[in-house]
Amino acid sequence: MQDILINWTPQETRVAIVEHSGVQELHIERTLERGLVGNIYTARVVRVLPGMQSAFIDIGLERAAFLHVADVHVAGVSRNEHGPGVPPPTPIEKLVFPGQSMTVQVIKDPIGTKGARLSTQISIAGRLLVYLPQDNHIGISQKIGSPELREQLRTRVQTLAQAESAESPMGGFILRTNAEEASDAELGEDIAYLRKTWSALRERGQRSAPGTLLYQDLNLAQRVLRDMVHDETACIRVDSRQQFETLKSFGETFTPSAVGRLSHYQGERPLFDLSNVDEEITRALARRVDLKSGGYLVIDQTEALTTIDVNTGGYVGARNFDETIFKTNLEATQAIARQLRLRNLGGIIIIDFIDMVREDHRTAVLAELRKQLARDRTKVSVSGFTQLGLVEMTRKRTRESLAHMLCQPCPTCEGKGQVKTARSVCYDILREILREARQFDPKEFRVVAHAAVVEMLLDEESQHLASLSEFIGKPISLQVEAGNSPEVFDIVLV
Repeated sequence: MQDILINWTPQETRVAIVEHSGVQELHIERTLERGLVGNIYTARVVRVLPGMQSAFIDIGLERAAFLHVADVHVAGVSRNEHGPGVPPPTPIEKLVFPGQSMTVQVIKDPIGTKGARLSTQISIAGRLLVYLPQDNHIGISQKIGSPELREQLRTRVQTLAQAESAESPMGGFILRTNAEEASDAELGEDIAYLRKTWSALRERGQRSAPGTLLYQDLNLAQRVLRDMVHDETACIRVDSRQQFETLKSFGETFTPSAVGRLSHYQGERPLFDLSNVDEEITRALARRVDLKSGGYLVIDQTEALTTIDVNTGGYVGARNFDETIFKTNLEATQAIARQLRLRNLGGIIIIDFIDMVREDHRTAVLAELRKQLARDRTKVSVSGFTQLGLVEMTRKRTRESLAHMLCQPCPTCEGKGQVKTARSVCYDILREILREARQFDPKEFRVVAHAAVVEMLLDEESQHLASLSEFIGKPISLQVEAGNSPEVFDIVLV
């Protein structure tokens, strides 16, 4: 069973999914970091520019937004479908005119002095499908496998859409990648949800003034009800009365099955303290993850891939070394699966299990890893052991990892994870003084550096400093700069 904890503040929403008495997933959304992409507005055409085949559109923001002719929906021709064999687009001055009211969607956020970019082709994303109310075709994500599977999925969605369309316009759909293994019931729920959303949006648009926001992509708390609640969800606790009422109203309209599990948490202790969620967040940002047996993982996240190294550490519990390694690797599979979800690590992942001699041990560890990963809602693919004894796998990127969301590169080491030793910086300083002494003739060289570097120059490296001063025939003074990084120094010519 799983519990979902929702901690809400005006600036941030945090969601923790707790299973087996431990936090398995963390989701964070910050109010100021939500963009405009996906928002749907009623709009008014301010100005048409035939020379640029564009128009400026007022959607109620500080700057007018931008609509290009390629993003104007024409019946029977989808956006960006103009190409060989397709008639050229109708000039924009024949499609829109100043003062015209229309419904538009933001496809690119404002950047600098440029306004948002718009489209009149509306699309609404669900958990499994994207709804295209102005089209009638069924599209399939390019990442979904064989032609046979794609055709089978298209037929299923078409049948379900026609069955549901008695009271709603047909519209078109695009199957997202995670719809590949969805049941008919799940697809049907998504179709009903998307059509209901569009119907409410259209009704509101008919009675709203230009510049009105008609639709905004669901916030994190709403996506919890839509995407994360299933049969094994015991309860959804919300620590804000306002958000509880909002979610209850949303759920009654769009996800009735989730409403009965909602509850307003009113305890004295902060909601996240109940499951030590803040401590889990701190641990999820560390490189090292300790295992109960005494072994540990080391997780390194880079631009290209994530590596996970498994070590025995202090574990010596088994009767022989092979058993110790096997037990540690088995325990590591559970921790690895949890950490991938908790940290939301995606892309290529390389796991370096401790070397196992026996083939049956390797097979058992791989089988246990796949078993643990089966709980992951995000698509995962495990390739098995390579010739070097590494396990290659991929996990679909769905959002920024926890570390990228909460942290930034260290200004001292610039993301390297290490800095030069004080002695290395001392030798850099001595070489720089010698280089400058050959070009300039000051009365004195003054070294401005970190306290640890200055201390070493005055102590362990004092003899080398004195020898250099004698060699160049100039005095060398030292000055501590309190705010300096250990690697940063300056040579002042006095």
